Amino acid sequence: MIAPAYPTAFRALIALAALAGVTIECLCGRVPVVLSFFTIWTNVAVAVVYGISAARTWRRREPLPPLVTGGVLLFILITGLVYHLVLANPASPFNVTDDIAKLTGARAVADLLLHTVTPVGAVLEFALLTAPRRFTPRLAALWLAYPLAYVGFALVRGALLAPGTPTRYTYPFIDAARYGYAQVAVTAVVLGLAFYALALLLVLADRLRPDLRPVSARPAENRISSPGAGPLK
Repeated sequence: MIAPAYPTAFRALIALAALAGVTIECLCGRVPVVLSFFTIWTNVAVAVVYGISAARTWRRREPLPPLVTGGVLLFILITGLVYHLVLANPASPFNVTDDIAKLTGARAVADLLLHTVTPVGAVLEFALLTAPRRFTPRLAALWLAYPLAYVGFALVRGALLAPGTPTRYTYPFIDAARYGYAQVAVTAVVLGLAFYALALLLVLADRLRPDLRPVSARPAENRISSPGAGPLK
């Protein structure tokens, strides 16, 4: 039986894009600082999950549970949307467009891979290569544990670092030294609600979308049997 080459290759490319972006960032920056960002955590998860998914596809094994695949899809979508709508948006009060404009060479490539290529790739993989109707509202709620845990980590990390430390707070909207914990808490609640709405939107999209997977990527029992293969079912 021929392995589903296109789904395998596409998932492997997503994993490699995430791995390349993380590797470049680690080589160009201070590793402890680099590894403190949500973007990096999430792209590491993308590299692992899509790498495993590529291997499982090649071996014709069952896909990873929707708790894992849907969660990683949501997290990389959050990464891309927050970057483009909040951090790289000049109209946003939390924009860091001046810092982004200074990125050149390998750092600019890493920025593109981590914030644009992997989110777009993940959306295309979801829409074209995965079975529909696997996500549930319960999963949408469970997925929120990860971004909430990250906010807690970032605030604790910032509180432990000395004032004036570069990247003390990894993102401007959780900068408690500048905005205070009360304002950061309000921002976190607003973002949390937005992330939950996005998770529910993913669930809805998963239920309504058609199955666009190539025939080679579908389970054998879902294909039409040859008329002469045996009795009618």
